[in-house]
This record gives sequence, structure tokens and C-alpha cells, in this order.
Amino acid sequence: MLFALHNVSYTRAGRAVLSGLDLQLEEGTTAIVGPSGAGKSTLLRLLNRLADPDSGTIYYRREDLREYDVLALRREVSLVPQLPALLPTSVAENVSFGPRLIGAPADVGEALALAGLDGGFAERAARQLSVGEQQRVMLARALALHPAVLLLDEPTAALDERSRDAVERTLLDLRERLSASLIIVTHDLAQAERLSERLLVLEDGRVRGQPHALSG
Repeated sequence: MLFALHNVSYTRAGRAVLSGLDLQLEEGTTAIVGPSGAGKSTLLRLLNRLADPDSGTIYYRREDLREYDVLALRREVSLVPQLPALLPTSVAENVSFGPRLIGAPADVGEALALAGLDGGFAERAARQLSVGEQQRVMLARALALHPAVLLLDEPTAALDERSRDAVERTLLDLRERLSASLIIVTHDLAQAERLSERLLVLEDGRVRGQPHALSG
């Protein structure tokens, strides 16, 4: 069992975002789908403790999430946000940022390759790249920490069709090459079916059934 949530609720600005959520997330690749405002992004934030629930308990590998050191947890459970948020420095410095914080070496070339970028990007200015390229740098930055879990929040929402298809190919390749589990938030059911092994539907802060396997 990767994550288990028991009666988890979360309120923001007086509105219930998640209400009494009970669900289990297995190892592998799971897509979370649902309309805007369903609580999908909030759920990802709870899983790596960018926020904590108002009530209920979240378990990671059968241990209460609150028992983990927050920084250690975020190295192991890495969130790639919907919109790129890069430092105004080179791609290499962005990718090595996380490892540098913990005094660890960073294989920038390997991380870029896993994210579908060649080594020539390393010395380019990160903020001068296209949105699709910036999204890949964000992915490489997460991969440089060798996480056990990647949380991907609408990884192609800001991309055109060509860039979307390229990022999807990269994510499918990661499924084959890495032992990491992927949890992908998307509003696109077709994309969920292309990328994931299991599907979770979230509506109005509540789960509709438990995650179920996809035939593809």
C-alpha cells in the first residue's frame, strides 16, 4: 500500500475542498480525474505535506504521514506543480537545486534525459525556454532527487497538442524505466487512460468508488 487516507477533510476559505475522504492508492501509476474544483490538486498537496488535513489521517507506506520529517518526505514524494516555477538561473542550476540543498551530487544529464531533454539544455536560461520545455525542467528537477513517488499536477495543461504528446511519451517512458510510482492529476479522462494503470474519480471533494484498473 502506497497511501491510505482515512476520513480526510480539508477546508479552504470556509469551503469544504475534501470531505471525509477514504481511499487507498497502490504502487504503480494512478490517475486522479475530475472537474475543476473537485479537490484533485489539494489531494496532491496533502500527500507531500504542503498542507495538512483539518481532520482524518493519511498514511504513507502504512506510517502516519505526520511522523515523517517534512523535507525528507518531499525528497521521497516529489510534487511537480501545474505551472513551472523555475529559478532565474540556468537549467543545470535548477535541476541540481534539490540535491544541492541536501549536500548530494546531481547527475544533471541523467535527469534531463529522463525528462526528455538533451544535455545541450543544461546551460540555457531556464526562464527563456518554452512552457513545454520549462515543464520538462520541472520534471527533471524532481527526478534529480530520485523520488519514490512523483506527484504530477496537470502536467500538460498549459501545453499545445504537440508538446502534450511529447510529455505524455516521456511519462510513459518513465513508467517503463523507473521503479517510482506516479500519481497524475488531470481533467482529461482520455489522457488518464493513456498514461495510467488505475483511475480514481474525484467529485466535489469526495471519491466516487475506489481506484479501478484500466485495461490499457
